[in-house]
Amino acid sequence: MQTSKTGIDLIKHFEGCELYAYKCPAGVWTIGYGHTKGVEPGMQITDEDAHNMLVEELVEYESYINKLVTVGLNQNQFDAMVSWVYNLGSANLQASTLLKVLNAGQYGEVPAQMLRWNKAGGKVLEGLTRRRQAEADLFAA
Repeated sequence: MQTSKTGIDLIKHFEGCELYAYKCPAGVWTIGYGHTKGVEPGMQITDEDAHNMLVEELVEYESYINKLVTVGLNQNQFDAMVSWVYNLGSANLQASTLLKVLNAGQYGEVPAQMLRWNKAGGKVLEGLTRRRQAEADLFAA
């Protein structure tokens, strides 16, 4: 499966777009919609570049879902999972109760599992809470 416009729009909304390279809170050079590969100080891109970088990078994140999830997903469920793993990474997905619950076919439990991932540095973040809620809502739609 591939991420739909709905999924891409969700990721864009929560990632935000920066056209000039900046250091994220973790000290990593970042640009566009959270893109970090090959970013250097002083780098500048266009809106079109940012979109294209995101679409190209999503192939990697889609592959994690296509490989690790062993049950069928509808488009909304797939999009929600891609957004989740784009933000949290494949290692978190592999180790998560969310993946175990999903692969057991307990679809109704997945939104609650998604909502648990709203902390950074042990603290609940409002932005992550909003993102997880949007992902959970999309998954359940």
